Order: sequence, then C-alpha cells, then structure tokens
Amino acid sequence: MAKKIDGVIEAVRYKNGQITWVRAYERRGATFSDCVLLDRKTLLGRLQKGDRYVTGSRKNLLASTFTIGKAVVLAKEDKREFLSTRENTAFDELEDVPFF
Repeated sequence: MAKKIDGVIEAVRYKNGQITWVRAYERRGATFSDCVLLDRKTLLGRLQKGDRYVTGSRKNLLASTFTIGKAVVLAKEDKREFLSTRENTAFDELEDVPFF
C-alpha cells in the first residue's frame, strides 16, 4: 500500500531563487485542511521528518479531492538542501506550480 499524502502544495513564492513560502493543504485525519501558508523552514522540517508532500490543486466543489502532480523531494548537494520535484538538482524548483 502506498504511503498517504500528508500535504498538497498549490502555489509557491520564491525570493532570490529560493522557496520562501508555499500555499498548501495538509492532511487532517481523513480529510484535508483549508489552505495554509508554510515557510521554507517548516516545510523542510516536515520533509525531513518523513512527511510526503506533492504538487497539485484542489478540484472545485469536491472538498478533499485533488489533481495530483509530482512528489516534492529533499535534494542534497554539498551539505545544502533543496526543495524540488526532481531528484538531482542544485536549486529549489517546484515544476508546474504557480506563483503567488
């Protein structure tokens, strides 16, 4: 059985090429929260803890139903950590996620 999704990232904000904030929905038991803002430090901590976040968007009028995109991974290079939808990268990048 696949691990459940802990959060869906809907939008992202970058500053100087680094993610500063994401707008996401988080799992709350059997359902998902309203949208929440997570800063980079909080998102990094949750990914390090083993939570599974994906990109995507909520379907209109369908509550906790999402169109799921790519998984968000924690990529490491030279003791630096990057948030990305690709394994081998040297910068933050969430592909196909709109800016806010």
